[in-house]
Amino acid sequence: MAQIHSPLPGTFYRSSSPDKPPFKADGDAVAVGDVIGLIEVMKSFHEIRSEVAGANIRFECDNEEPVMAGAVLAQVD
Repeated sequence: MAQIHSPLPGTFYRSSSPDKPPFKADGDAVAVGDVIGLIEVMKSFHEIRSEVAGANIRFECDNEEPVMAGAVLAQVD
């Protein structure tokens, strides 16, 4: 099992806007380079890309949840 960590503190978003579907849902397969979410810091949005591939992603934080740098965003099997 691998973990995907937040590279910086901010607010985690699972989709690009409230009316769009999430980049990845719990249970989805993930490839290296897939965007799994966004971190917003002072009105600037940074894509969070997976550095691992796997068959099952499980998010450890909710949409619009504040996170600290190094926090686990998701786990990948």
